[in-house]
Amino acid sequence: MYCAGMEPEVFRAAGHPLRWRLLTALAEGDLRVQELTTRVEQPQNLVSYHLKELRKLSLVEARRSLADGRDTYYRLDLARCGQLLADAGGSLHPGLRWVSPPVPRSPGVRVLFLCTGNSSRSQMAEAFARRAGLEAYSAGSHPKPVHPRAVEVMAARGLDLGAARSKHLDEFAGQGFDRVITLCDKVREVCPDFPGARHWSIPDPAREPALFDAVADELDERIGFLLHTLARS
Repeated sequence: MYCAGMEPEVFRAAGHPLRWRLLTALAEGDLRVQELTTRVEQPQNLVSYHLKELRKLSLVEARRSLADGRDTYYRLDLARCGQLLADAGGSLHPGLRWVSPPVPRSPGVRVLFLCTGNSSRSQMAEAFARRAGLEAYSAGSHPKPVHPRAVEVMAARGLDLGAARSKHLDEFAGQGFDRVITLCDKVREVCPDFPGARHWSIPDPAREPALFDAVADELDERIGFLLHTLARS
């Protein structure tokens, strides 16, 4: 006997056409609500309502912009999406339980990570991406020495930042990259030389050292998903 409301929660959340369009837009990178309204061509009040519904299931996370405290960036939690989809398939039939595909390798793919100081986030992202087989680089708009806590956190994950150096983003101006990713809300506003860059709104652990481990884990996870995107494209 069918009972209303027993369908998997991921279908209730993503089944609405507008919510699916929002999820699709956020799968490319973190965006502000104004950018989402442009992408889906819907009024802000409607977009905000559906973002609120997606946040109730923790599919979407909101983070206050470090560049402008009045702005908020929305981030799609791809790992949770994957878990909910796996659970949904298994609830219909055990033979439909989704299993994540192996992480693809993308040798020769050039990726550039940008943040303000090139001391923590972008250095960590570069190291994770290089371990995954990408030709990865990092730079900052106002380079600072590599943060010692970043070196410690990455060493605990088997990655050596001891010889890493901070670089200015001008060093890479005019070079070709398969993907440019800004990790800092501030640097996103000042890197017009890299059209089509994607944005990940990552907290600055140099300002809150207690966040270093969480930031490292998030970057590792995001780069895993990035590999699938690069392989597809």
